[in-house]
Amino acid sequence: MTQTDIIKLLPDSVANQIAAGEVIQRPASVVKELVENSIDAGATSVEIIIRDAGRTLVQVVDNGKGMSPTDARMAFERHATSKIAAADDLNSLRTMGFRGEALASIAAVAQIDMRSMRPGDSVGTRLIIADSKVESQEAAACAPGTNLMVKNIFAYLPARRKFLKKDSVEFSHIVHEFERLALVNTGVDFTLIHNDVTLHQLHRSSLKQRITALFGKSLDHQLIPVETESSIVRISGFVTLPQYARKRGAHQYFFVNGRNMRHPYFHKAVLNCYSELSSSDTQPCYFINLEVEPERIDVNIHPQKHEIKFEDEQAIWQILCAAIKEALGKANASGAIDFDSDDAPDIPFFDPDSSGLQPGADVDTSYNPFEVSRPYTPPVDHDWQKLYEGFCGRVGDTAPDAGGSRLVASRLGGNADSVETVCSRLNSSTDDVPPPPPEVDLGLGFDTLATATPMFTLHNRVIVTPTKSGLMLVDRHRAHVRVLYEKFSRQLGEGDVQSQQLLFPEAVELSPTGSVALQTFSQELCELGFDMAYLGDNTWNITAVPSMAAGTDAGELLMRLVEQLDLSGEARESLLMPVAISMARAAAVKADTVWSHAETESLLYELLALPTPDFTPDGLTIIRTITNQQLDNMFE
Repeated sequence: MTQTDIIKLLPDSVANQIAAGEVIQRPASVVKELVENSIDAGATSVEIIIRDAGRTLVQVVDNGKGMSPTDARMAFERHATSKIAAADDLNSLRTMGFRGEALASIAAVAQIDMRSMRPGDSVGTRLIIADSKVESQEAAACAPGTNLMVKNIFAYLPARRKFLKKDSVEFSHIVHEFERLALVNTGVDFTLIHNDVTLHQLHRSSLKQRITALFGKSLDHQLIPVETESSIVRISGFVTLPQYARKRGAHQYFFVNGRNMRHPYFHKAVLNCYSELSSSDTQPCYFINLEVEPERIDVNIHPQKHEIKFEDEQAIWQILCAAIKEALGKANASGAIDFDSDDAPDIPFFDPDSSGLQPGADVDTSYNPFEVSRPYTPPVDHDWQKLYEGFCGRVGDTAPDAGGSRLVASRLGGNADSVETVCSRLNSSTDDVPPPPPEVDLGLGFDTLATATPMFTLHNRVIVTPTKSGLMLVDRHRAHVRVLYEKFSRQLGEGDVQSQQLLFPEAVELSPTGSVALQTFSQELCELGFDMAYLGDNTWNITAVPSMAAGTDAGELLMRLVEQLDLSGEARESLLMPVAISMARAAAVKADTVWSHAETESLLYELLALPTPDFTPDGLTIIRTITNQQLDNMFE
């Protein structure tokens, strides 16, 4: 008996659902496809309305060129598109879409209600689709453009719907997609509304203005422009200064011809430019746009069109590296001794009429170098203690006391004898030596503090101390952040966390993205000692903080925490670092705080006992060294 044929053609509805699995992965995918269609239609204003993180509704309203009744129906057929007409058109693409699969895929997994009208028409059309089937189409009054509502996503695919994450996570993906679309289309007005709350309302602007509108004004002084042009590629955009590199949550965006893309090879090129300027475990923010001839790239290699192949990939790598290094060089991003921090003191202008202290000089006027008969007199042995006290007095510090300890030899670049030698010289000419401070148990492998350590704090900000190899400068605030971070992260990791109720609850208004971040991790943050309530309009009320952060500014702590949160994570462990570093920054010593010599010395010991004392947890430089060779060069 002959076996019957077993290969059959799948129905269109099943084929559409299979295709939808590649194109539509979550509500954020719907936002991406619909907004890109609006951009291709020439829209200058796009409004995105979301309900229940996209589960119930994703609505996109634009003022584009709209569609005729026939085009509106044809748009939901597979491989129906107005973007290309022949295979050769793929070599000259300047539109976001071209496959004709997005609307058909969306209609296969959700309910569609669309109204559309061309600017010259007197009446538009309304189309209702469910489960890939057209239920009705009729004339309707509507504004020029297209208003497309996608309801109950994955309603016909329960298995897909149950794998959606909680609303806060799904909405965070929508926010990220919105950011990508808004960054690459700066000539379009964007509005994002979630559950009747307007989160973003962006007007047409420059790229830099759009960046600060999305991610906060603090980025404004961190960005440096990148600009270059060659016969192969034109590169424009911004990168951040090395000192603002982040361990997590870095904003990193590549665009090519107005299209978002991911490109690991070019990403590595950017990181290569920062390899010697920031910590290896941090990454910079960048917003880089590449403009190349369409025929020299291939965008048709990924269903979601995120990945792109370049014909001149290696050449663009070299041009990109050169452009970024040139931008960093112009911004003096390397080689500076000073620390770049928000609490840096202002340097006053020089006033020639002021009566400030002037350095004194003892000149022996009786000496005549041409008098051959004059016997040789050895140079005067200066009183180093008085010179040192005078220097400290000029910068507003007190002279060093005698109680301290030799610094860790490995950290100071030599043995302790060299430090003690300097100490003895500093203290040899004074009889009134204050008693040593009580012994301090640091709990980090050091026994006690003993013998004086020559150091002082410049402008209550930078700790200065000699080493065998030169002069070590330590940013006091950042050093304290590093030490507190290690303490807090250890306590959080061990679960040793209790809440401290605030005497007066504090209301804090956050950015829309920051509010989404707190909603995403609200339960996990409560487990770590926070107690917060959402008041609406991106405002949160703080009633308790972790006990280890008691005494800090609760509002400042929350703002710092929001900057550190990574919306892509869900596990409790992903919160430990941002919570610890936020509390450390809020609790660390401020620039105007006066510390005793013993406090400063204790901090320095605790810092140098850490495995990595050179950088803060988020990659900012703590220690700089002026070598002996550099000092020699200064004075020739």
